Amino acid sequence: MSVKGNSVNIKDSPELSGKVSGKASGAYHHGDLRATAIAAGMTRIADMAHPDLGLRALARELGVSATALYRHFPNKDALLDALALEALNRLGISQSEAAQAASDVREGFVDVGVTYVQWSVENPALVRLIYDRVGKVDLETDDPSEMGEAFLQLRKGITALMPDTMSGEQRTVAALHAWSLVHGLAMLILDGQVEYDPQMVRKVVESAEFGSKNSG
Repeated sequence: MSVKGNSVNIKDSPELSGKVSGKASGAYHHGDLRATAIAAGMTRIADMAHPDLGLRALARELGVSATALYRHFPNKDALLDALALEALNRLGISQSEAAQAASDVREGFVDVGVTYVQWSVENPALVRLIYDRVGKVDLETDDPSEMGEAFLQLRKGITALMPDTMSGEQRTVAALHAWSLVHGLAMLILDGQVEYDPQMVRKVVESAEFGSKNSG
């Protein structure tokens, strides 16, 4: 899987628990600026109808020179790619927490799908950013360690639900089915074709059959 031609590696993604607003104060320790810039960029992007952010504008907000940011992001595309990957990982973390709280594997996978739709509705700009920046995704052969956390949750769920006797192609079909279902539903809601009703979303996701209900 790639983000506009750049290799995506979840291990390189900053682990951020908070957001930065306003100008940064005080001096940065070496290595902190990249994480701070991504946190601030996520806050800025979240409020935009059409997600876009330049390095100079972000540098002004942080109170640092553009040159300082260029050391971490060689160009605007690199910044937007990093923000898209961070958004994927935040979505995936929310999905993972939902799955871990479920009573069994199938319920967990349903909760992963429901969380996808809910998170998309709550973060429309970040979803637009993800799918503006993310390139083709090979759900069968991409290295799991190099996938954004949201795609990793999709693969984990399908693997847990489907018998070992299923082929790689069958697992890919099931994963694409699940992804298409929740992404299509999320986009219909965001584009105003369907009203957001959490109970209806759950019923739609539960209607899909992925493996045995007794799995796990």
